[in-house]
Amino acid sequence: MHRSRHHKMIAGVCGGIAERYGMSPNTVRLLFLLSCILPGPQFIIYLIMWVFIPKA
Repeated sequence: MHRSRHHKMIAGVCGGIAERYGMSPNTVRLLFLLSCILPGPQFIIYLIMWVFIPKA
């Protein structure tokens, strides 16, 4: 897995996930935003992925 250089808005994490699983980057971003409504550590996980997943 890698962070996307082409499909990035902030760090490329959602774009990298979309490329890995053959999905639309906008769909992954929307799912992430919707998941932030629920309680949990979604934003912290995003930050951790930003730090540890290498760029493409």
